[in-house]
Amino acid sequence: MNPRERYLATLLFGTPDRIPFEPERPKESTLAAWHTQGLPQGVDWLAHLLQTLGIEPEETIPPVNLGVDSQMIPQFEEKVLDRRDGHVVVQDWSGGVCEISDQYDVTYLRDWRDFVPRRWISFPVENRDDWERMKERYRLDAPGRFPHDFEARCREAARRDTVLAVGFNGPFCQMREWCGLEGLCMMMVDDPELVDEMASFHVDFVSGMLERIQKKIVPDVFQFSEDMAYKGRSLISPAMARRFLKPAWDRWVSASNKAGCRLVDVDSDGCLDELIPIWVESGINVCDPLEVAAGNDVNDLRRRFGRRMAYRGGIDKRAIAKGGRVLADEMKRVEPVVRDGGYIPSLDHRVPPDISWPNFVEYFRLLASMTGWL
Repeated sequence: MNPRERYLATLLFGTPDRIPFEPERPKESTLAAWHTQGLPQGVDWLAHLLQTLGIEPEETIPPVNLGVDSQMIPQFEEKVLDRRDGHVVVQDWSGGVCEISDQYDVTYLRDWRDFVPRRWISFPVENRDDWERMKERYRLDAPGRFPHDFEARCREAARRDTVLAVGFNGPFCQMREWCGLEGLCMMMVDDPELVDEMASFHVDFVSGMLERIQKKIVPDVFQFSEDMAYKGRSLISPAMARRFLKPAWDRWVSASNKAGCRLVDVDSDGCLDELIPIWVESGINVCDPLEVAAGNDVNDLRRRFGRRMAYRGGIDKRAIAKGGRVLADEMKRVEPVVRDGGYIPSLDHRVPPDISWPNFVEYFRLLASMTGWL
């Protein structure tokens, strides 16, 4: 099987020759720590590990980036607004203003190169007037929304042997970017009609993007980010999710399935107990990253939802950081669902710097063995 066939067969509960190998990627600070713990300087960490363990990298057709831009056009100016006691107050590309350590610069908020603690101060949409101005940044016909060679890219992507995914912000994630978490949640109570309007606008915007893409190429996966839970439960009630968000999920799943896209994948941190039942109703059939610290157990989720939902992630990064028997037991914990199908095991988020290089190498080895690469 090629990587595309293998990915689809795995998440659609088929019979792949192996499970896709997705160990997760390290952050900038993690790589810096690894270089003091045994990872040689000047090498690609993944290529080095594959070579060390004797895993031959697959030769594939270079993947094609469709070059589609679903973010605001134009973006806000990234700039420093103030400096104070080892911190800087910055405005990021999305118009949010926050305080971060001066060991970082504002580009970290755009590129997500590392874990950057921040204190949010304000967001660009606080009222209807702000919203009217924000809408102008989401014109489907904005220059740069689609690249000039979009059709040529689609023709090239039709030859692919790797997975083609298109990704957007979900309605909660997008409105949180505009309003901030607290601002959005208060608006859902104080001005629900404005939230309805923003959600409907975003549904139409993404639907328009999808329609144009799917006329030229059918992606293998439609992905959207919807970080809307914390350690104990969802950030909003199931009733609010059904009112403000579910119409978008229903419409996007229907459009994707009608075009021939069989996988719709939602990403959310936090405890997913209250959300997965609604996602299943909408026809979403993959979710990740299944943070174990928030109470997500891939074995329990499989018992509760059967094969109506496939998963990615689900390995506790805290256990990998501890190493030894704890690490080995964590890998054994997820084996039953790996065998059952519909699951690509990996860390439940990007690799933090408390996972040492030796522990990551052992995790990498066990994951490769579990998924059929060793």
